[in-house]
Amino acid sequence: MNILHLSCSPRGQAAESYRLANKIVDMLLRRDPGASLFTRTLGESGIPHIDNTYAEAQQSAAAAAAAAANPSCTVALSDELIKELEEADVVVIGTPVHNLTLPSSLKAWVDHVVRAYRTFNLTSEGKAGALKDRPVYVAVSSGGRFTGDGAHQQDFLTPYLKIVLGTIGLKDITFFSVEGTAAGPAAFAAERKKTDERLADHFAGRWPAGD
Repeated sequence: MNILHLSCSPRGQAAESYRLANKIVDMLLRRDPGASLFTRTLGESGIPHIDNTYAEAQQSAAAAAAAAANPSCTVALSDELIKELEEADVVVIGTPVHNLTLPSSLKAWVDHVVRAYRTFNLTSEGKAGALKDRPVYVAVSSGGRFTGDGAHQQDFLTPYLKIVLGTIGLKDITFFSVEGTAAGPAAFAAERKKTDERLADHFAGRWPAGD
């Protein structure tokens, strides 16, 4: 099993989203000790935004192939990021909520991997994903609450990721979140405990020991 871990918080390993994502990775490795792990850090150094050559490459498959031959344009980076995604059997994304939605570092990655004539095709019925589906786990941390009775902010992160990743064929998406990290130590600890228990239950049910 190949695991791709995307770390999206500018706080790096100090981030709650990193802690939660790392817990998911640990559970995957516990089920398959021989698994290979590759971590792509987006939050600390980030990746460049797509450029005009990338935009022009979206016009046709031939334009995309020509652009990919130029290592200085972002199409070459796009190919690299897509290859990492294609080689992964499981994807783990650790991300904070920034201003009600995903951080710009994760959006830049999305712009690179959601690419016409490469990861999705244009059909008479709309966009059709070109990638094989695989489990995607998204570990989310948020200072406020965006789900349940105590929600006091809108959620534009989870519906967006479901739709945009589904566009390229990734539909097996599971979200785990630690919300209300700014609500005080007691509330934060209770939320973390609840999420950790849900995480343990999910993996115990999905991959029983010995499978």
